[in-house]
Amino acid sequence: MKVLYVSDVYFPRVNGVSTSISTFRRELRAHGHTVHLIAPDYYMPSDDESEITRVPSRRLPLDPEDRMLKQGVVMRELERLRAENYDLVHIQTPFVAHYLGVKLARLLGIPCVETYHTFFEEYLHYYVPFLPKALMRGVARRFSRMQCNRLDGIVVPSHPMLEVLRDYGVTAQAQVIPTGLEPESFVAGDGASFRAKYDIGAAQPVLLFVGRVAHEKNIDFLLRMHVRLLQEVPDALLVIAGEGPAREHLRTLAAELGIVRNVRFIGYLDRHTELNDCYSAGDVFVFSSRTETQGLVLLEAMAQGTAVVSTAEMGTRDVLQDGVGVWVVPETIEEFAAKTVRLLRDQEARRILGAGGREYARLWSASVQAERMSAFYGEIISRRRLAITACAILAEQG
Repeated sequence: MKVLYVSDVYFPRVNGVSTSISTFRRELRAHGHTVHLIAPDYYMPSDDESEITRVPSRRLPLDPEDRMLKQGVVMRELERLRAENYDLVHIQTPFVAHYLGVKLARLLGIPCVETYHTFFEEYLHYYVPFLPKALMRGVARRFSRMQCNRLDGIVVPSHPMLEVLRDYGVTAQAQVIPTGLEPESFVAGDGASFRAKYDIGAAQPVLLFVGRVAHEKNIDFLLRMHVRLLQEVPDALLVIAGEGPAREHLRTLAAELGIVRNVRFIGYLDRHTELNDCYSAGDVFVFSSRTETQGLVLLEAMAQGTAVVSTAEMGTRDVLQDGVGVWVVPETIEEFAAKTVRLLRDQEARRILGAGGREYARLWSASVQAERMSAFYGEIISRRRLAITACAILAEQG
């Protein structure tokens, strides 16, 4: 099978979509498929540029980390793309890539699917704050319904996200396929060296958040919860690993809350050299996002045997089972802080929870999810071919 991915983001831009694309590309290729990718040019290479077409792009004013690729450059390569004889187009993001991918699929005469990675209803108003939140939610719902119903199929990372799309009125064929964990996620990290590198005491209690430092991740709540936790564990450090548009806001909030000395922002970490070390350095991984469509970082933390305390909203409800690697708590400062303090004080409870999480994370294999994705592609392609055959027969009879 030969598949063309189209995306508005990819490495070196670090986020969940980039990780998902990389994982599925690697695993699908390992299963014998060909996967080409069209993505913006960030004018610096990623670790693996094979079978990637980089398209000139420009920055976005509201989110300077991201880029807008130039459709016209791709359309000038239409005949070259036609000669590749792709079987299917898989769109990864709903912006320029969506409209480009739909157009390419139509011109190439092949089916088109898209992964719905982001819960936009709870996302857009952070980036257009000058418009009412209710208005932006309505826009996001109509936007999602219109886009999804133009596709031959939709991939969603969790059942709750699929339920949301069905409530929007999305009727396209859909399949729940999360991004799986790659084998390297289970390679033991060196937490001691990570702590030494970032001048964190070997015995200092460490709470850890890894992910995009964005408003929709609800990191504000973690900072406020940390204020309460410090009343019980005064030397606890909250480490925030990642970059994003909310970083300066969070730095300001930490200062306002008087916890600057107990919060450490350490930026992006290389997945292949530092990320596992970071997970291993944490005593408790903390998470409170309300908008996750899956929550892959939770599984990555579990794969390193790190105990997790988290809320369970949207896609994380599919991932989390209370007591299996994680203590699931409501989004209240008192309860979240109390459970986290309990774990910080009980090394044996952390060990038992971490060991269970490591075994549970092994069930989320990237290879298995790639097989499911391949099967879904096959269904979509077969359905399109049957539809074309039926139309041909009707045309002959007419």
